[in-house]
Amino acid sequence: MMREITGVADEPPARRRWFHDDYFDLFVWQSLEGEVSLFQLCYGIDSSERALVWHRQGGFFHDGLGAGTRCDRDTVEALIQRFARAAPTVPKMIRRTVESRLHDYARQAAAAQPRRRMFRRAAWQRRIAAGVRKAG
Repeated sequence: MMREITGVADEPPARRRWFHDDYFDLFVWQSLEGEVSLFQLCYGIDSSERALVWHRQGGFFHDGLGAGTRCDRDTVEALIQRFARAAPTVPKMIRRTVESRLHDYARQAAAAQPRRRMFRRAAWQRRIAAGVRKAG
């Protein structure tokens, strides 16, 4: 089950939040009203780590798939099911938004273009993740 990692610095005007378990890292940006404007659902371990990203203005992209590779619908459906099992502790509004967007992505037949062959965490995500993995 995912748990919230506290101490994540906000990115004004957005509030940043992080939820983690052994398979997922969910990074969420929320407006002051609580609306999700961006999320990164990172999954996999180390060299196989991938990130499905949704931005309200930019849509979807999927990092870590490799050049010219797309994620098929069955893979996305399996990801949705695994997320649903891991996320009952994620606040309802965030969980529902992420699940809804994942279903949107699956309906698009996983058509989002990969941006990068490998997913790269931002510097703030790497620092915090290293501390969490040591403590876990």
